[in-house]
Amino acid sequence: MAKTPEELLELVVKTADDRQARDIVALEMRGLSVMSDYNVIAHAPNNRLINAIADSVVAAAEKAGITAKSIEGKQSGNWVLIDLGDVIFHVFDEEERAHYNLEGLWAEAPSVDLSDWVTE
Repeated sequence: MAKTPEELLELVVKTADDRQARDIVALEMRGLSVMSDYNVIAHAPNNRLINAIADSVVAAAEKAGITAKSIEGKQSGNWVLIDLGDVIFHVFDEEERAHYNLEGLWAEAPSVDLSDWVTE
């Protein structure tokens, strides 16, 4: 059961990685946003995989006792946002990710080292 924001972050990152999310980035938002402690950003090559990744993250969170506060974008499939409270997860198609450039928008947010949680 994910009890801390860091444990939830690890759960989200590992789940997304297990489902073949690409270029996973986690940004620490403390002090920059009141919405979450972390934002996780990833992409996938097609809408079907985007939705599969999103569904897996929601299922893993629920198994850990955490209910998503909001899930946006499932119908369009180009960008799904899952608000888990302490962690907000974004999964895009590659074109949408480049267009919205959340990493650039939050450039002042420190990146979290995910090397222990993701496979190369």
